[in-house]
Amino acid sequence: MVDIVNELRADAVLRRKIQKKLPQLFHIAELESSRAGKIGMEVGSVRERILVALFIYKFGAENVDTEIPITESEVDVKVQGMPISIKTLTSHGFAGVKLVWTVDEQSALQFSHHYAPRSDMLFIQINWENHGGFYYIPLGTQREIFGTLGRDRYIKLPRLGTNPRGVEITAEALEALVNHTQTLAIDIEWRREDILFNAFQRWVEHWQQE
Repeated sequence: MVDIVNELRADAVLRRKIQKKLPQLFHIAELESSRAGKIGMEVGSVRERILVALFIYKFGAENVDTEIPITESEVDVKVQGMPISIKTLTSHGFAGVKLVWTVDEQSALQFSHHYAPRSDMLFIQINWENHGGFYYIPLGTQREIFGTLGRDRYIKLPRLGTNPRGVEITAEALEALVNHTQTLAIDIEWRREDILFNAFQRWVEHWQQE
């Protein structure tokens, strides 16, 4: 099975490309997902496709599986059979990353009782006009931090009586993960460049074709 951390560590050209292109592509994702100046929830799906495309570029389409069964709700892509969960967060800190989206308190409680890390994690911290990062966190690292902190310090449940938007990983746990020696951390300067973007142009071009 592929060792993604070492593959990325050994590829200095790709790491520099990530630093340069990820802010550009995520900016386009925001423009593509915006209406009346507000970014819609679909931006998360666009970001995910950008990151999956990175794996396809690096490892080849034949080695990247995007057809993930619904039963594997915590897995977004597999690279040479390696399951990976993709998380993105726009923040200067580490609070607010969902482990799972839930619809009720009982589901959240049940998830927290049975949760254990089961896949590698790719976490992107977006921090516009400042520094964030690209963090590839191996499964073993997650299990180590989960065991060290314990379930109550690793998992944050939604407050009772609120509309639960999901079960989160605590900021303490995520900070420990991104700073772990086994995590591949790539510093990214999140600068927006002026981009000429028209959300309708490519669709117009399709209509223009015979």
